[in-house]
Amino acid sequence: MSTPSPPSPLLLTGATGYVGGRLLKALEASGRAVRCLVRRPEFLQAKVPPSTSLVTGDVLDRQSLVAAMAGVHTAYYLIHSMGAGGTFAEVDRQAAHHFGQAARKAAVKRIVYLGGLGAAEGSLSSHLRSRQEVGDILRQSGVPVTEFRAGIVIGSGSLSFEMIRALVERLPVMITPRWVSNPTQPIAIEDLIAYLLAALDLAGTENHLFEIGGPDRVSYGDMMREYARQRGLRRVMLAVPLLTPRLSSLWLGLVTPVYARIGRALIESIRHPTVVRDASALQVFPVRPMGMPEAIERALHNEDKAFAETRWSDSLAMAGTPRTWGGIRFGTRFIDTREVRVPCPPATAFAPIQRIGGDTGWYYADFLWQLRGFLDLLVGGVGLRRGRRNPSEVRVGDPIDFWRVEAFEPERHLRLVAEMHLPGRAWLEFTVEGDERSSRIRQTAIFDPVGLGGQVYWYALYPLHQLVFAGMLQGIAARALRLQEARLS
Repeated sequence: MSTPSPPSPLLLTGATGYVGGRLLKALEASGRAVRCLVRRPEFLQAKVPPSTSLVTGDVLDRQSLVAAMAGVHTAYYLIHSMGAGGTFAEVDRQAAHHFGQAARKAAVKRIVYLGGLGAAEGSLSSHLRSRQEVGDILRQSGVPVTEFRAGIVIGSGSLSFEMIRALVERLPVMITPRWVSNPTQPIAIEDLIAYLLAALDLAGTENHLFEIGGPDRVSYGDMMREYARQRGLRRVMLAVPLLTPRLSSLWLGLVTPVYARIGRALIESIRHPTVVRDASALQVFPVRPMGMPEAIERALHNEDKAFAETRWSDSLAMAGTPRTWGGIRFGTRFIDTREVRVPCPPATAFAPIQRIGGDTGWYYADFLWQLRGFLDLLVGGVGLRRGRRNPSEVRVGDPIDFWRVEAFEPERHLRLVAEMHLPGRAWLEFTVEGDERSSRIRQTAIFDPVGLGGQVYWYALYPLHQLVFAGMLQGIAARALRLQEARLS
């Protein structure tokens, strides 16, 4: 009796990017055999299970596509060159041609491509025109192509959402150009991924082109107002018709994580209406996209995790780097992270962390922690008076002074969420990794500011936080060393 052959793998490009990273997780969760074409496998290796294979290659290198395409049934093409400067259209053209020809030679049965939603060709930006040209080039290969055209994607970590969030959080009064009022039809990242997955079930060998979006036709201004409403922020928007795309992109580069080159490409793409004109996707697929308010609510909810799963800036094509003075910027969050190595096993290195707070204290400048607790009491907060339930045991939900345990893994991980009065939300996280010979202790402080007041709070206290957090980590390391010496004596 013959052994059944394993299922044909799916080829995924763009796995290090925002959409590709989310799709990869969904494909893995569905039990599909996935092969990723990546230029730098080392950036993805630690993030994928053994069932996902990585092939080193580049769509601009014809020869590297041969091994990647071998035996593939369906290939996802999620590549575009928004960050490639003035030559992006030619780069996209060559890449699509190479990919389509390689897919045809390998007898790939279908290419699934994510393009850009736009109106008549004459009013498209150069970026959207290139996105749609890529779809045409892929179809010319002779391999059946399923193309989805989407506009603004709302999700924790997406470029559009990061821009909206940064503008609303940082500017109580916003000077807005005319493009803020243009109609668009945003789609939640969850619904976009659902469409890309559903494409695997399409029958037939013909080409398909689907325009997809949520049920709401809104403007960027509408989305900013809804974001502000859900965050409890009052914002004023003043329309100024004189801001050109270049000036607007420079302005975005100053106040958001979007650097100017990417910002300009984004602005040019939304200067014209980007709405669904053909709703056939709703008849073909079972996906029923959520509305804009729910999409923003889910994105904000996902931001309550330590970090978003993937972000637009994860893409290796995004060469720009957000400014980092005052702590690493991660969207609108400030992150202060540091680590130290100690010559002891993880259990010993983690022991001081598990006893932090209460009578043990915070391992450095306890008088400053007591002062912070006293100030918190003055404004009606809990201060440090709660202490700890147990001096050495930790459970999720336990109060520790003016923190509460949000996550806990014995000998490995502790995350505390702040319950003192703050103009924002804060977390303090400790992670220990190592072996019997040495361990690495990583300490991360995360602050999610609310409005301009939260920004001022972080920058005003940043030098003090640097002192306290650095001293605390060194104090934890010193305590771990003493425990190790006592263990060996």
